[in-house]
Amino acid sequence: MAAAAAAAVGGPQAPQPELPAPGLALDKAATAAHLKAALSRPDNRAGAEELQALLERVLSAERPLAAAADSEEAAAAGGGGGPGAAEEEALEWCKCLLAGGGGYEEFCAAVRAYDPAALCGLVWTANFVAYRCRTCGISPCMSLCAECFHQGDHTGHDFNMFRSQAGGACDCGDSNVMRESGFCRRHQIKSSSNIPCVPKDLLMMSEFVLPRFIFCLIQYLREGYSEPADVPSEKDLNKVLQLLEPQISFLEDLTKMGGAMRSVLTQVLTNQQNYKDLTSGLGENACAKKSHEKYLIALKSSGLTYPEDKLVYGIQEPSAGTSTLAVQGFAGATGTLGQLDSSDEEDQDGSQGLGKRKRVKLSSSTKDQSIMDVLKHKSFLEELLFWTIKYEFPQKMVTFLLNMLPDQEYKVAFTKTFVQHYAFIMKTLKKSHESDTMSNRIVHISVQLFSNEELARQVTEECQLLDIMVTVLLYMMESCLIKSELQDEENSLHVVVNCGEALLKNNTYWPLVSDFINILSHQSVAKRFLEDHGLLVTWMNFVSFFQGMNLNKRELNEHVEFESQTYYAAFAAELEACAQPMWGLLSHCKVRETQEYTRNVVRYCLEALQDWFDAINFVDEPAPNQVTFHLPLHRYYAMFLSKAVKCQELDLDSVLPDQEMLMKLMIHPLQIQASLAEIHSNMWVRNGLQIKGQAMTYVQSHFCNSMIDPDIYLLQVCASRLDPDYFISSVFERFKVVDLLTMASQHQNTVLDAEHERSMLEGALTFLVILLSLRLHLGMSDDEILRAEMVAQLCMNDRTHSSLLDLIPENPNPKSGIIPGSYSFESVLSAVADFKAPVFEPGGSMQQGMYTPKAEVWDQEFDPVMVILRTVYRRDVQSAMDRYTAFLKQSGKFPGNPWPPYKKRTPLHPSYKGLMRLLHCKTLHIVLFTLLYKILMDHQNLSEHVLCMVLYLIELGLENSADEESDEEASLCGPERCHDSWFPGSNLVSNMRHFINYVRVRVPETAPEVKRESPASTSSDSLGSLQNSGTAQVFSLVAERRKKFQEIINRSSSEANQVVRPKTSSKWSAPGSAPQLTTAILEIKESILSLLIKLHHKLSGKQNSYYPPWLDDIEILIQPEIPKYNHGDGITAVERILLKAALQSRMNKRIIEEICRKVTPPVPPKKITAAEKKTLDKEERRQKARERQQKLLAEFASRQKSFMETAMDVDSPENDIPMEITTAEPQVSEAVYDCVICGQSGPSSEDRPTGLVVLLQASSVLGQCRDNIEPKTLPITEEEQIYPWDTCAAVHDVRLSLLQRYFKDSSCLLAISIGWEGGVYVQTCGHTLHIDCHKSYMESLRNDQVLQGFSVDKGEFTCPLCRQFANSVLPCYPGSNVENNLWQRPSNRSIQDLIKEVEELQGQPGAFPVSIISETNLSKEMESVMKDIKNTTQKKYRDYSKTPGSPDNDFLFMYSVARTNLELELIHRGGNLCSGGASTAGKRSCLNQLFHVLALHMRLYSIDSEYSPWRKLTQLEEMNSQLGNEEQQPEVPILYHDVTSLLLVQILMMPQPLRKDHFTCIVKVLFTLLYTQALAALSVKCSEEDRAAWKHTGVLKKNTCDAEKSYKILLSFVISELSKGKLYHEEGTQECAMVSPISWSPESMEKYLQDFCLPFLRITSLLQHHLFGEDLPSCQEEEEFSVLSSCLGLLPTFYQTDHPFISASCLEWPVPALSIISQWCSEINAFTERHAEQGKALLIQESRWKLPHLLQLPENYNTIFQYYHRKTCSVCTKVPKDPAVCLVCGTFVCLKGLCCKQQSYCECVLHSQNCGAGTGIFLLINASVIIIIRGHRFCLWGSVYLDAHGEEDRDLRRGKPLYICKERYKVLEQQWISHTFDHINKRWGPHYNGL
Repeated sequence: MAAAAAAAVGGPQAPQPELPAPGLALDKAATAAHLKAALSRPDNRAGAEELQALLERVLSAERPLAAAADSEEAAAAGGGGGPGAAEEEALEWCKCLLAGGGGYEEFCAAVRAYDPAALCGLVWTANFVAYRCRTCGISPCMSLCAECFHQGDHTGHDFNMFRSQAGGACDCGDSNVMRESGFCRRHQIKSSSNIPCVPKDLLMMSEFVLPRFIFCLIQYLREGYSEPADVPSEKDLNKVLQLLEPQISFLEDLTKMGGAMRSVLTQVLTNQQNYKDLTSGLGENACAKKSHEKYLIALKSSGLTYPEDKLVYGIQEPSAGTSTLAVQGFAGATGTLGQLDSSDEEDQDGSQGLGKRKRVKLSSSTKDQSIMDVLKHKSFLEELLFWTIKYEFPQKMVTFLLNMLPDQEYKVAFTKTFVQHYAFIMKTLKKSHESDTMSNRIVHISVQLFSNEELARQVTEECQLLDIMVTVLLYMMESCLIKSELQDEENSLHVVVNCGEALLKNNTYWPLVSDFINILSHQSVAKRFLEDHGLLVTWMNFVSFFQGMNLNKRELNEHVEFESQTYYAAFAAELEACAQPMWGLLSHCKVRETQEYTRNVVRYCLEALQDWFDAINFVDEPAPNQVTFHLPLHRYYAMFLSKAVKCQELDLDSVLPDQEMLMKLMIHPLQIQASLAEIHSNMWVRNGLQIKGQAMTYVQSHFCNSMIDPDIYLLQVCASRLDPDYFISSVFERFKVVDLLTMASQHQNTVLDAEHERSMLEGALTFLVILLSLRLHLGMSDDEILRAEMVAQLCMNDRTHSSLLDLIPENPNPKSGIIPGSYSFESVLSAVADFKAPVFEPGGSMQQGMYTPKAEVWDQEFDPVMVILRTVYRRDVQSAMDRYTAFLKQSGKFPGNPWPPYKKRTPLHPSYKGLMRLLHCKTLHIVLFTLLYKILMDHQNLSEHVLCMVLYLIELGLENSADEESDEEASLCGPERCHDSWFPGSNLVSNMRHFINYVRVRVPETAPEVKRESPASTSSDSLGSLQNSGTAQVFSLVAERRKKFQEIINRSSSEANQVVRPKTSSKWSAPGSAPQLTTAILEIKESILSLLIKLHHKLSGKQNSYYPPWLDDIEILIQPEIPKYNHGDGITAVERILLKAALQSRMNKRIIEEICRKVTPPVPPKKITAAEKKTLDKEERRQKARERQQKLLAEFASRQKSFMETAMDVDSPENDIPMEITTAEPQVSEAVYDCVICGQSGPSSEDRPTGLVVLLQASSVLGQCRDNIEPKTLPITEEEQIYPWDTCAAVHDVRLSLLQRYFKDSSCLLAISIGWEGGVYVQTCGHTLHIDCHKSYMESLRNDQVLQGFSVDKGEFTCPLCRQFANSVLPCYPGSNVENNLWQRPSNRSIQDLIKEVEELQGQPGAFPVSIISETNLSKEMESVMKDIKNTTQKKYRDYSKTPGSPDNDFLFMYSVARTNLELELIHRGGNLCSGGASTAGKRSCLNQLFHVLALHMRLYSIDSEYSPWRKLTQLEEMNSQLGNEEQQPEVPILYHDVTSLLLVQILMMPQPLRKDHFTCIVKVLFTLLYTQALAALSVKCSEEDRAAWKHTGVLKKNTCDAEKSYKILLSFVISELSKGKLYHEEGTQECAMVSPISWSPESMEKYLQDFCLPFLRITSLLQHHLFGEDLPSCQEEEEFSVLSSCLGLLPTFYQTDHPFISASCLEWPVPALSIISQWCSEINAFTERHAEQGKALLIQESRWKLPHLLQLPENYNTIFQYYHRKTCSVCTKVPKDPAVCLVCGTFVCLKGLCCKQQSYCECVLHSQNCGAGTGIFLLINASVIIIIRGHRFCLWGSVYLDAHGEEDRDLRRGKPLYICKERYKVLEQQWISHTFDHINKRWGPHYNGL
């Protein structure tokens, strides 16, 4: 095809003969230059035609699909095969033509020069890291790219970093969105002034070429979109898009050329003439025609009409998948929504998952046709957007369209186009399979357009933006409506959204809603909305779709079979679609001038509510057992009322409806409050967990101020305007506790089970308390609210800063002013709370920085009411009370068990004064009286909580009483009602003293009251007042409420007769089975005051406990100092109430005094009832059980004691036995071990060995030591890199390979230790167990399937006693301490004798008490543990021999294990032994046992007999033997041996247990070698002159008496011996520079020698401590050498320390010093004959390693993040999705990256094996957390970076600046060095090599 295209272009039919055949770039350039010249002429028609023809040909090649045959296969083949080359060609042509003959790159550069870069406009896609600064932002959506952010100055601002979810664009330079102070350096300069004008000819070609190019793109899009019957599959669309990738990228590159090119593109895209000419499809070109037809088909199939089409409006077939089901008789109900479609087709797509609920479709007659269905494209831009939507917003297209936004003209045009397509976007979104991705892309675009107020205003005015948005939202929701079942199921006309639909479940609506919220945040737009009555009506219609959705019906019989989880969709929908737009509107109603808006909203809201009540057929009773938490209309109404009173000074009554409406309004919110109590009383348990979830979500911090707060406020408003008696009785009736409120001791409740009564009564009283004391909307200022919210949250628990921000319900609209993190938040926080810095317990969990309430907050501000309102979990209320109690105890304010404190409230706003009438209504007083009486008489176990609430309500009433007792008479003139006979008036103060003598009650016949007297005359319904005025009668709350309702209705509506239906509610007819009720009259003779005083006696448990305080101190009444806040319990509460009552009225005072004078009769002693007897029995049984438990516990405690002692470092004999030294008398005491499994004690024997619980792990910590003290820092630039050549492991590696190059392999493996990397470290918790017990324990673990966290198959387990992680058992060697005694007697034999003995002992291989040949259990175990030790580390860390698998390898490995453990212990002690003593490491050390196991195995191997290092050290040889073996490699010279390794070899080759004098002998001999090595190394370090001088001085003193103990003589001898070889010769001049010319003084030389020898002395002392149990002396650092050498027996005891200590005095030569030294030196000379360089390198051993450290981290996390999160991986050269960096060596790795996987190991796991022998510590860059890999498990360790409030920010969700926490990092390093990750971190999981 490409060939064809080329022919077509260059063929004979070309009109201009001079057009060269294309092919070479040169020709293209020439053609382009020629055309440019032609076009620059004044008459350029010819040039233009020529260009058109050329483009026509070049670009037609770009459409292979059109040229291909019609059938799809051919198209697919064409699409897949040919186009590549042709498209490349076409793009090349375009580039050439644009550049007009020049080079394309130069052209780009030239255009960029004219870029007025005022805006950044960088567009990014999802997952990009951007910044948001609230201090600089005007719009809440403002965002900056990292570069602009760091270039600007944001110090001290409230900013955060975030990962973009939907994509975005940088706003730097755009003053509409952000303040100019925040612009970065590049965008601060104002544009256009200094930028020269663009020369005309530069962009001339572009103006001609680009229209053709874009048209080409559009044709391609038309071609590619096939509209089959079903929705085109994702794959087809993606294929087309892939083919278009280069073209769109080309356009994108053009936009990046800057302003000049963007304006050309804008012209092209918006020019209508161009579009018309090219796309009309009217020409003779067949292709173009076909393309136009495709376009029309696409429009049509999208359910859109093209105006010129012959389609008649309205006869439009419904688009696929929305066939409708009509509901007849709907017309009247929906008012504005008009008639219904009368089509009766069945519903096809609504049926799945909806059960029997049919979907409802509203009529389309009112459809705004122009908004929904008509699209006419007039420019390229419009059609491009159309296809972008059709193809579901491909990322590339979106980026191109957004990249153009910095061009102002384009921005306006594009916004208008976007709005024009809004309905179409909604339709596509609903159909899309990938609605999530699509939503993100839509918002990516819309947020850029609508955040700009100026633009939003313009579009609102010119394009009806608001109408379009509201209509589109309404339409969207219409597709998923169902009939509401609330209230009247059959006849309901109300429709609600169905929360089970995908539209709601997947939040598909959120892009449109978020756009709407976004534009409402602009004042100018919101005002238009609030003024437009039509819009408000439509909007209220929309909101009413959510009113009453997700209805819950209480399951009464069996548990619901399927728990629907739709509730979260419902809550999210109400919050996002209703509440957030509401908050947006409210934020513009802040001042008086906006009163009109509020009136509008309230008016249409009430209309909608009235329609709703009519539609659901509501009269006065809510349907039982139903609740919906969704009443958005009520909440709109409530919030606008609140705003009107608070900010706009509107008169509340002017916006309130009549009484009847108020009564209806209060029903549903009240129903919710009652249902909350029912749910918490477990009455809804059969509905499953989800109903609890709803109750919790309703009060949860993100929802509460859009849900429960408006509901309670609305109820407060209703209560303040309705008759108080009516309101109170409604409350108790809704809470179903009416029947409980009787004086009788028994009652029947027809609607409630007995077990729910108490909690429902508590619920009702708590609700009343909240209703009466909450002031959130009744007069509190914003700051007071914030403070109250914060105190409530802090009282429940200490909180971190971020959780506080999350828990404080902020006004959800971000522009509202209470922005979290704003100054008021911080200032209130610092006023009420103290900061507790994060604490670190080294073994414990990582604490975060917490805020805790200040003492004065507990003292004065703790408000239980607010806490109850805000708790999601009931346990939080308890937690707050416990904390309060603890505070009072601690501060000594109240010792006992306090009650929730009573707190004075902020004064009520005058509009709500009526609320307090609730406290002064007879109904409430009767309830309070009844409850007090019942509590006093101990009826129905009423709780203390009830009493607490009753007293709270009484106290509230006294605080808010009317002035004086004036209104007593007033109430009498009304019609007499049944409760008038209870109390004379309605004022609580006077009613308190009113005595009530008799009460008539209805009781079951079985009740005790009946027996006394049963007046037959009174029939059950006689309400007539009895003659005796003191007798009250049956009080029915319900009857009261009905009466009231009737009265109000009669007053308010003339047609009351139609409204009030005699509705017989089922609950009043008692079920037949119940016993008959009869009436009894009780004698009461109490008043509220007398009840209170008796209660006081009852609570205090003493007679006459109450004594009026004013009798002693009359002052109390004159100057009442009632504190604002009172701590105490029920007794103090009663006293407080009585005092307040006395204060308010003289009568009360007198009556209180009178009551106190009457001596109350003593309470009779209690008879023990059956129930109490039962409890006593229970007590006894409990006591016995307790004693049994005590015994068991004591037994276990003794075991645990031993564990605690080992853990706590208390000297405990049991664990020290293996290391204990017994004194003089040789009693036989074998080491005794306790088995923690079977609990028996006994020695470890051959047949039943005991073992220590150990954890074996490979470790490379030693290998990380370096020789400088400063730890390396983590690289944060390309220059800083870490090279591991100076680590201990690397240095040892180099040394071993050097030795292996020149010397015999077997001797090399004795001359050095391995295990610096991958050495095996053995640690124990100190507990022992029988090995057979352990085996059965492992079996039981294997069968237990539940265990996680460790793998039993790998031998892992936890210690049965202390639960420490372990993976092997180390057998204890059976031996009695007697042997030890014999071995430890100091002997006076000469060193020569001892040397002989040592040599003989080493020669006997089987000299073990246990012969290896006999297979005992013990030897088997020793072998198996040795296997475990070998398998702990990888093969590469074991095999260093040149002949793989040679026994020398095992030999080397075994003594290196001993070395590794000694070296690590030294590091745990801080690198030296100055501290002395047995550290915890020593206490729990298992080195003794380990040595036995290793020694046993070492003896299986023998050292080369002719090469015994011991002989070389202690005997002089004949010289001739050296010359014989020239042909094979020589042995390693003894001076190149590592002395510590030699020590371990010598000791492990001896029979165990070792004798002390043999040990000392070996140490003495090795010290002579070590000292000689030190001298040799020193001599190499000296300069030539120094050497000569020393040689000379030594010769002079050679024959003095202590020659062998003077380092000067020895040094000079070493120098003279080594001078014989070539060691000192080969120094060229370049070498001199390397050796530093230090002038060596005698002191510095002595220090050098001591430092050289110290590491050996330390290891030897540790070894002696473990083998013989001798304590280590502590000392100063400078005297460490002398103390250790005397401890090891190197120093003669008579040595005096007056003159300076000389290390040489420790020498004791077994043979004449000079002769053996010369023998050693001759070996070296023989080697340096050939290799002087290496000879010298091997002599200087670096032995002074500093402690290992992790890398140092920078102070601020951002420095790490910015460098690493974009860094490419060195292995796969991609930027990893989850980058991580190793904190040990700084390597950058891909976490979980499949790209770097090798043999099924991901990179982190692989690195942890290579770098840490299975332990890896990685910092996850994108999460700021540290992850630990240990073998096959991993765990999240936590973060070492905390924010300013001491909190982690895992996953950088909050994006606040993070700073290093040095303490945490120290803890991490400590755990790494001490190998305790396994013990301290608890949450381990397997990683399956996938990290």
